[in-house]
Amino acid sequence: MTHFNYETDFILENEETITQWLSNVILSENKKEGEINYIFCNDDYLHKINLEHLGHDTLTDIISFDYSVGNEINGDIFISIERVKDNAVDFDVPFDNELKRVLVHGVLHYCGYKDKTEADELLMRKKEDEKLALFHVEQK
Repeated sequence: MTHFNYETDFILENEETITQWLSNVILSENKKEGEINYIFCNDDYLHKINLEHLGHDTLTDIISFDYSVGNEINGDIFISIERVKDNAVDFDVPFDNELKRVLVHGVLHYCGYKDKTEADELLMRKKEDEKLALFHVEQK
């Protein structure tokens, strides 16, 4: 089950639709949905996590902690709404589109996709695009 938690003023408007879409994404990768927690926060909050847990002194839009067991997807996904807003401007895309890309990015990591090499990053982008297209299919 997917849960949304808020450490900032941001509130996700369409939680039910997003939850169903993410469930469909997980099923489309032949995985089982466990407990996934999204934590929406600001840059300072996520920067602190980045420093303390990963030793990275940089801003980022997403950090995911994977607690998956076997084929069951479980984890905590922290998202900086400030970074998503800035990235949307930088990439000249609507905020909602960039947010969906980041939401699905975390789940795709849990499904085994990486983005450390150029080839891995290309595959991750392809998968993100594929899963974003699923959002526009009626969610049941």
